[in-house]
Formats: sequence, C-alpha cells, structure tokens
Amino acid sequence: MTQQLKEILEKLDDLKKKFLKDISEAKNDTDLENIRIQYLGRKSEIAAFFNLMGKIHSDERPEMGKHLNILKKYVQETFDNAAEQLKPKATSHEFFDISLPGIPASVGTKHPLNQVLDEIKEIFASLGFTIEDGPELETDYYNFEALNIPENHPSRDLQDTFYINEKLLLRTHTSPVQIRTMERMSPPVRMIAPGKCYRKDAPDATHSPVFHQVEGLCVDEGITFADLKGVITAFARKLFGANVKIRFRPSFFPFTEPSAEYDFSCVMCNGKGCSVCKGSGWLEISGAGMVDPAVFNFVGYDSEKYTGYAFGMGVERIAMLKYQIDDIRIFYENDLRFLNQF
Repeated sequence: MTQQLKEILEKLDDLKKKFLKDISEAKNDTDLENIRIQYLGRKSEIAAFFNLMGKIHSDERPEMGKHLNILKKYVQETFDNAAEQLKPKATSHEFFDISLPGIPASVGTKHPLNQVLDEIKEIFASLGFTIEDGPELETDYYNFEALNIPENHPSRDLQDTFYINEKLLLRTHTSPVQIRTMERMSPPVRMIAPGKCYRKDAPDATHSPVFHQVEGLCVDEGITFADLKGVITAFARKLFGANVKIRFRPSFFPFTEPSAEYDFSCVMCNGKGCSVCKGSGWLEISGAGMVDPAVFNFVGYDSEKYTGYAFGMGVERIAMLKYQIDDIRIFYENDLRFLNQF
C-alpha cells in the first residue's frame, strides 16, 4: 500500500467520525438536509473522494473504491435511520381542532366547447330557431342520398366516412337532422342541429376525427339569399361584437344552389391583417347556400312554393376564434390547467 492510499484511507476514517458526530447532533429536518448535502450530495465530501480515483495508481483503485463504497453505504443507512427517528410520532392523544374550516371540494366547470355551443344555441333561439337533435349513428340515406349526394358522387370522398356496414355510418355532419326534421314538419321550418360529427381526419392543429357542428335550416315561402346573409350577420355580431364584418364567396355543395363559403373579419386584428388570418383580414368559417330543390323532393316539399337556406359552422372553429386558441387538440386533452381557465 502506497503512502498516498494510506493517507486517503485515514481521511475516510476521519470523515466517518465527523459524520457520526454531526448526525448525532441533528435535531430537525433542516439539520438533516444540511448533513445530506454535505455527505451524500452531488458535490459532497464523499463525492470528492470518488473524484480522486483517477489520480491514484491503477493497482490501488479497487482497494480505494471498496472502502469508498462501504463508507457511502454506511453513511446512507445511518442517515436513513436518523431521519426515521426524527419523524413525529402520532399518538392517540393528538389534538385536532374541529373548528378549522374543511378543505373545499373541487367543483368542475363546463367545458369551453359546451360553453360556446350553449352561446350559439341561445343566439339562434333568440332569432326564432328551434333546436333539433338526431342520431350520431346514421344511415347512408339520411347522411348522403337525401342531401342530393348519390352513391359514387365525388363529394363523398371528401367526407372520409366511418362506415359500420354498407348502410350504417357515423354521421359526417349534422345535416341529416335537417332531413329528419323536414320529414315530420311542414313549412315554415326554422331550426338548428348542433352535435358531434365524425370523419377520418388525422389529428393536427386544425383537424380532429371527432368534432362538433351546428347546421341551420330555414324553409318558408319567399326565403331569399338576403335572409341568409341577414341571419349570419346577426349571429356574428352577437357573438363577436358589432364591428365584425361578413363576406360570402361562391362555392359548391351538393345540397345547396347557389352555394357559398362565408368568412368573418379577423377578430384578432379587426380585419387589419395578422398572423392568425395570414394577413388577409378574414377568417374562414364554413359553408351556406339556398337549399337545392332536389332536397325538397326527398321530403315532399313543394319546391315551386317553398324556398330555404341552410348553413353550417364548426363549434371548435368558433371556440378557437373566441378564446384565441391555435390548436384544436387542446380541447380534447383533458388538461385541467387549460380547462380551469373557463
């Protein structure tokens, strides 16, 4: 054994004695924490000796390592025993003040999507619309055929449908509720159909395989596109304020003719142009148009006597704009840090 190793082992004995003295004098958690840092921490005195391993002769490293590991294990076990001894012991005579206030129960809040959905319902109810519901497991007839989307129609490819079998599917929109409502009601009809929809969309910042829509329908004598514009404008101003603007762009949907996409002026920059609206000043909302007479034929309405308009909107899209959220997936992650803000 070299003189260097002999001196190191003597220092280890001194360190052990010093540790035993310190641990015997520990009175509380603060004392224990200071001892833990001094002897077992990442920059402790024992760690410093491990750092010396590379500075001694390679033949003596095993001997030094053996003594270091024994010391470290001894210090850890002695420290754990001392910490256990210092824990307060509960007794049957322990006093409890029953006059102290209890811990309040955590009360959940309504999901932000439901809050927005309720607001949309309230606005349209104030405009004279009824709220209708229908099955989420729908037939091919109501989801496509009765909406003037026959088999092999190209627009079916855009839906990316979850089929249960040849005739049953998870609805891709809430428009089937419009058909079901017209089948059991004679004009005038003024209704909205809020609910869940399903499509084979890969989840990303703007798409989800499960989402919520609100479809609207109005049928009566003398209904024009101007009525549609008026209703959408009234809705937008009630939801986003009197300064919001609306524009319509020509489009195509099998169940409306003429068809249009409608946009709201950007609620983030008031139409001035920002990163959210990509500098355009406008935010795309959804589609709308006058009900195609072919749809009326499926429900037995006289297309020579009645006209109507239909529109749709995504609840998630509206909520993202209202709360300035840039990723739709946040709504479905059940993160309480997010949900507790509403």
